[in-house]
Amino acid sequence: MDKITIKGAREHNLKNLDLEIPKNKLVIFTGLSGSGKSSLAFDTVYAEGQRRYVESLSSYARQFLGTMKKPDVDLIEGLSPAISIDQKSTSHNPRSTVGTVTEIYDYLRLLFARVGHPHCPKCGREIARQSKEQIVDSVLKLQETHQEPGRKDVRILILAPVVKDRRGEYTDLFASLKKRGYNKVRIDGKIYNLTDEFVLIKTNKHTIELVIDAIVLSKDTERTRLATDVEQALQFGDGEMIVAVIKDASFTLPEKPEEMEDQLFSEKFACPVDNISLPEIEPRIFSFNTPHGACPTCAGLGRVLNADPDLILNDNLTINEGGIIPFFNIGTNDTWFSRTFKTFCDDNDIPLNKRISELTEEQKHLLLYGTGGKKYLVEGENRFGRETVIEESFRGIAMELKRRYNESESQFIKTQIDKFMRFDTCPECNGGRLKKEALSVTLKEKSIIDVSRMSIEKSLTFINDLPDAISSREKEISKMILREIRERLQFLVDVGLEYLTLQRGAATLSGGEAQRIRLASQIGSGLTGVLYVLDEPSIGLHQRDNSKLIDTLKKLRDLGNTVLVVEHDQETMEASDYLFDFGPGAGEQGGHIVSAGTIEEVKKDKNSITGKYLSGRKKIQINKSTVEKKDESIVSPLANLEKASVKIIGATEHNLKNVTAEFPLNEFVVVTGVSGSGKSTLVNDILYHALMQKKNPYHPQKPGEFLEMQGSEYLKNVFAIDQTPIGRTPRSNPATYTGAFGYIRQIFASTKEAKLRGYGPGRFSFNVKGGRCEACEGEGQIKIEMQFMPDVYITCEVCQGKQYNSEALEVLFNDKSIADVLQMSVGEALQFFSFMPGLAHRLATLQDVGLSYIKLGQPAPTLSGGEAQRVKLATELSKKGRNALYVLDEPTTGLHFVDLEKLLYVLRRLVDVGNSVIVIEHNLDVIKNADYIIDLGPEGGEKGGEIVATGTPSEIAANPNSWTGKFLKNVLK
Repeated sequence: MDKITIKGAREHNLKNLDLEIPKNKLVIFTGLSGSGKSSLAFDTVYAEGQRRYVESLSSYARQFLGTMKKPDVDLIEGLSPAISIDQKSTSHNPRSTVGTVTEIYDYLRLLFARVGHPHCPKCGREIARQSKEQIVDSVLKLQETHQEPGRKDVRILILAPVVKDRRGEYTDLFASLKKRGYNKVRIDGKIYNLTDEFVLIKTNKHTIELVIDAIVLSKDTERTRLATDVEQALQFGDGEMIVAVIKDASFTLPEKPEEMEDQLFSEKFACPVDNISLPEIEPRIFSFNTPHGACPTCAGLGRVLNADPDLILNDNLTINEGGIIPFFNIGTNDTWFSRTFKTFCDDNDIPLNKRISELTEEQKHLLLYGTGGKKYLVEGENRFGRETVIEESFRGIAMELKRRYNESESQFIKTQIDKFMRFDTCPECNGGRLKKEALSVTLKEKSIIDVSRMSIEKSLTFINDLPDAISSREKEISKMILREIRERLQFLVDVGLEYLTLQRGAATLSGGEAQRIRLASQIGSGLTGVLYVLDEPSIGLHQRDNSKLIDTLKKLRDLGNTVLVVEHDQETMEASDYLFDFGPGAGEQGGHIVSAGTIEEVKKDKNSITGKYLSGRKKIQINKSTVEKKDESIVSPLANLEKASVKIIGATEHNLKNVTAEFPLNEFVVVTGVSGSGKSTLVNDILYHALMQKKNPYHPQKPGEFLEMQGSEYLKNVFAIDQTPIGRTPRSNPATYTGAFGYIRQIFASTKEAKLRGYGPGRFSFNVKGGRCEACEGEGQIKIEMQFMPDVYITCEVCQGKQYNSEALEVLFNDKSIADVLQMSVGEALQFFSFMPGLAHRLATLQDVGLSYIKLGQPAPTLSGGEAQRVKLATELSKKGRNALYVLDEPTTGLHFVDLEKLLYVLRRLVDVGNSVIVIEHNLDVIKNADYIIDLGPEGGEKGGEIVATGTPSEIAANPNSWTGKFLKNVLK
């Protein structure tokens, strides 16, 4: 069968669809946001593929795997085993990294365990475990390596270390050695006869080695004698021995040599100099997810939670006035902690009535970190009213906060203390996550963390060059491991991720990056006959790298797989074998297939909106005049913002190379650049968090490294608007999020019936007891947990899904109950409530952003990412605020050409009412409509981090150094 046949697909808003998807082809599903693409691709085709696989397992296995409910479809034939590669499956575990997700780190652990060279964590000396025979061979080789000019032999002492750097006289030890027939020892580098009279100073540390034998190494040296000496030395030295090469100028063996050069040998991984033993070198010691390898200080996270001094002290106040913010009343309180604090201040001359800014740095340090274990005599009244004295130490405000945070079981107290805590790099492992013993194992002078910190591109070079730097034995051992690592790294390069590092946290990856990583690992598996379902893999990818992604998708197809992609990117659509266009509208107005066929057939189809944009018959063009025609209420920009800007000076976070960037205010600014060039670092990590910290001192995230910020005083508010859901439960919906529901409840509470019954607005809330249905707690549906099958959601039998009890539903406004109103679309509700200005304004902004089709009470989890983002934008637009900055990171995710036009219209309106918008984007339709562009590059990773070009779209297009400009030039024609 060369096609997948689907009949009667009705999942979500799909309208009883019948279609045939060609197999072993690159097939694209496109259409408006909310038109049913994902419902068919993921919730129908993939869900059924997964369900059939799980159904084939035993009921015992199914209870662990869980099962999926059957999609609402009559028939699916010709379905292959399905693998979903979507954006939502990114791990948020702080221990998950690019290396662990791709399994490259697992192979690196094996590589370092098998051919890594261990070193002493303290002195850095390379140490190796040798058998007795290997030690004998190494000692015999000293004749060649340590032969002095004019001599044919090498004189050595075989020594066994018995005491290492310990105090004592050791009289009994010397007597015991003498009884066993030994004559000489070396104490602190000097040879003594055991028959000599000598006394060691008891309080000094001493190192004692037993002289087993003195040998002259030559061609005639008897191996048996040497082997016996080595065995004895290892026995006395607990697996360690020393060979001292005698350098004294004499022809014979001196009685008491004075000049010696030591060679250390060990049967175990141990440094004889520092007396440090290393554990057995196994893959698990390189894992930061087990106690065997994880740094004990940070438990393998690479960072620790500490109190932040900047948040604890208020420089403008004295201690008595509340200058120590978490303990603002410590000066007036009469607890044992405050008494201890006052005694500590008296003892260390720290004034309580002097501004914090006037204290010395030493005094501030003492306040924060205390005086360790030093005890203070603290006087005070105990709980029985008697005067008493206790001894108490003061370990500092910062340490006290950390102690309370770690010891408290109260979530409320932890939340309160959380305001003063920040994550810092672990001081023990410097962010390396591993124990120092694991970090001391190297290959080509690089530890496993050094390799993990390299970009994928550099890691690949390191692995390719490694065979030339290791021995033939190591080369043979590592051959297969290196091949696996090399292939996986090459796949990541092929999908345009060469700028990432293996240490990068999986939670910090964009949806597109995470998806392309999984895509790379799937190609590595080499499966054939599989159905791959992907969700917009082009997100976060610059046009320059798009061809790499398309080649990867084609490679998957050519292996003999069916590749089904939900996508809006024009270049990816152009490369497809077959295309389905969903529409004609979104939500209830969607769910149909408007057009299907090859890209050329869809372009010619007059019913296809996508075809009009692909063929160039329709173009996205939003400018100020367009907005002003649609909305006469637009106000002119505020005078004080006309030439104002926010400036970041000296940004050096991640790969940024001392960048100074100026963001004009009251303009639509787009930050562009190839993937990994530093866009998100500059805008999200530095600009957004620096502004948020200015506006809110307790903002939990510290901005990235930069020197100075100018112009923040021009802004009143800062907002980051992303595509995360507007709520997690069915009780959260567009009406509650935008604030429209407050007006609606007020209207119902003001009706005659409600007043007679004494109902207030709270009676019409489904979040509190009163008017909501208590059977389903206002959710309208009840979850039934099934043991061997998936959880089933059934409509509440009591309220029939209306969320309210019968008393609340009896209150009508214009013959509609509150449940009827929640079932209205935004367009219907706007007509119904046109008499109320505040409510009508909120509904009108939802309509303006293209959401007239969604229901007021539509549960938040059922909204797409693009819809959720536009609900947030509409909410901001309805506030009529000015002097605010809106930061958006790739807002075009999930948006069709039509939706994109609506988004640009909203962003332009935000700017024209006196706000500023900064967008990180690769989409050329957004870039060409910008007022100002900041282009970063020239490449990704270490080769990026510089501003390549700034200016208007036409100026960027004319810049020969800009990759963005080269592609923008074609769009502006």
